[in-house]
Amino acid sequence: MSERTINASWVLSGAQAAALANQSMAIDGGKIASIERGPGEINGDGALVMPALANAHDHARVARLSQVGSYDVPLEAWLPYLTLIPAVDPYLASAVSFGRTARGGVGAVMAHYTRVQGLTDFPTEAKVVAKAARDVGIRMALAVHCRDLNPLVYDPHEALLAELSPAACECVARRFLRKPLSPADQVAMVETVAAEVEGDGVTVQYGPAGVQWCTDAMLRLIGEASARTGRRVHMHLLETKYQRAWADRTFPQGIVHYLDEIGLLNERMSFAHCIYLRPDEMELLAERGATIVVNTSSNLIVSSGIAPVAEFVKRGCRVAMGLDGLAFDEDEDALREMRLAYALHKASGFDIRLARDELMRFATSNGRFAITGEADAGIVSGAAADFLLLDWKALSAELIEPEVPPLDVLLAKARQQHIKGLFVGGREVVRDGKVTGVDLPMLEAELLETMRAAYPSTADVRAAMPELKSALRKHYTGAFYCG
Repeated sequence: MSERTINASWVLSGAQAAALANQSMAIDGGKIASIERGPGEINGDGALVMPALANAHDHARVARLSQVGSYDVPLEAWLPYLTLIPAVDPYLASAVSFGRTARGGVGAVMAHYTRVQGLTDFPTEAKVVAKAARDVGIRMALAVHCRDLNPLVYDPHEALLAELSPAACECVARRFLRKPLSPADQVAMVETVAAEVEGDGVTVQYGPAGVQWCTDAMLRLIGEASARTGRRVHMHLLETKYQRAWADRTFPQGIVHYLDEIGLLNERMSFAHCIYLRPDEMELLAERGATIVVNTSSNLIVSSGIAPVAEFVKRGCRVAMGLDGLAFDEDEDALREMRLAYALHKASGFDIRLARDELMRFATSNGRFAITGEADAGIVSGAAADFLLLDWKALSAELIEPEVPPLDVLLAKARQQHIKGLFVGGREVVRDGKVTGVDLPMLEAELLETMRAAYPSTADVRAAMPELKSALRKHYTGAFYCG
């Protein structure tokens, strides 16, 4: 890639490094060739440059909650609502998802691919998902979904089905109770997909849905395969109080200790959510080097709770940021997500609980490690040219004191609209707020038209949903889960 020079009013080069004013940054061959003092002015037209953000937990979904009437529904009842999203062309869905991700400031994403479109065999679908990521230009880890347990509730589902009318019962059984592939076949599928799609910015991980959704045989096979191949693993863990109650009943030795016993607690592992971890469990995750991925907006929206991020940091955990397809305002704005997490967890009075250097690692390098397994050096000579350009002129337009620290301004007001550019591996992925590799507005319009046309195909499950939601509420508010 030919050399390019970027003049910056400010460079936020990494977690602990001081902000650098008036820098000239040379890009060559996908890397940062040099950074040196430039000719500009602090309050001139140069950009505020910072490392590209990382979204370490997402599902590459394309429908917003408000589009399918599932806003303000608790997680355990919300998950069935995903069935209301019609299957569409996987390239179209993935290109829209990854394009929106890039437009929101993310250069690397974990696509925990739980929403298989199913219009063809999965290796073929995975190829077009990988193509979409490459066309958009972001780095992507495809965590291949593995699940073979508890399709409706974290228990046998016969009692729940008995609460439904015959018509609703038939629909729910047909839609949700399909026989899964064997654990061996699902684990083998991951390696088949990896052989087909890895390379050129795309990696593949094992993606068990969560302990409550996977048999012991499945999880043990994944632990063994990960140890043998070095392949990374990504899964949900303790997202809701109901999952905590189920885990305590099912694993008297402790669910995190169980994961340790079967080889799934190590640096290759990243866990999404972890809202209901206990201090001793946090310390074990920290000791083993696993990553916790916090999904602030998502957990607020589906009423799961607030992760104890300050306690994670205090106990020495590596903590990263995820958007989980449910960012605030339904717009994939990773800058806002970073700021929301910081505002929620930063301090109690003068008691600082999330320092700014930890916030920068949370939003950038820790997530990149979970996604790629590689350390992120930040914006320094020789590092990969993965960075954001923010409109410093717009951000600083209302300053009275000209030398307010740029990180103060960033945390106070930066949003997706301030993104002038996103570079990944030296490639300009976003320019002036527009994705360069695909026509995102055209794809979004096509996707919406396609989903509206396919809307009648979900009429049966839509009719059954009120009954199912009511039965799920009764199940999870019963004596076991709330007694």
